[in-house]
Amino acid sequence: MGLLPMPWLSLALWVAWPLLLGELSVLSVLGGLFLAWVLPLLGARFVPRVGGAGRPDVMVRLIWVVLIDIIKSNIIVARLVLGDPSRLRPAFVEVPVRTRHPYVVNLLASIITMTPGTVSARVLEPEEFEPGLPSIVVHVLDCEDADALVADIKNRYEAPLLEIYRCSPSP
Repeated sequence: MGLLPMPWLSLALWVAWPLLLGELSVLSVLGGLFLAWVLPLLGARFVPRVGGAGRPDVMVRLIWVVLIDIIKSNIIVARLVLGDPSRLRPAFVEVPVRTRHPYVVNLLASIITMTPGTVSARVLEPEEFEPGLPSIVVHVLDCEDADALVADIKNRYEAPLLEIYRCSPSP
C-alpha cells in the first residue's frame, strides 16, 4: 500500500487543515501533516483501484467545458425559476453509459449533478440475467428534447471521460 497511498489527497488535506482552522501555526501545519498521512492510510482500502487518468489536455478541456456549462446553466435556471413556473417542462431522462468503468460512471453522474437544472437521480445497473451497460437517470428542470439532452451529455462529458480514462466505448 505504501506510505502515501493517495498523495494528491494527502497534499489537499495538508493544505486544507490550517485553512479550516483559520490559523497558520506550527501546530496546525503538523496536525495537517498527521491527518494527511493517517486519513488516506485508513481510507485506502475503501477506494477501488482503477487505472489512472491520462490525457491532461482533455482533462483541462473537460474542466473548462463543465465550468462554462455551470455558469450558463445558473443563468438559465435563474430565468426559469424567476419566470412563470407553468412554462417548466420537468422530466426524467435515461442516459445510457458506454462503459462500466466505475470512475467514468461516477464522474459523469457527478458532472451532471453539478450542472444547475439537472440532477443524477439514479445509476441503473443492468441485471445479472440481462448483460449490458449502466445508465444514469437524470432529472431535468426544463426538458424540451430528451434525445438532444442525451446527445449533449454524451458529447460534452462522457466522450472526454472515456478518453481521459482510456476506456474503449462499448457498443
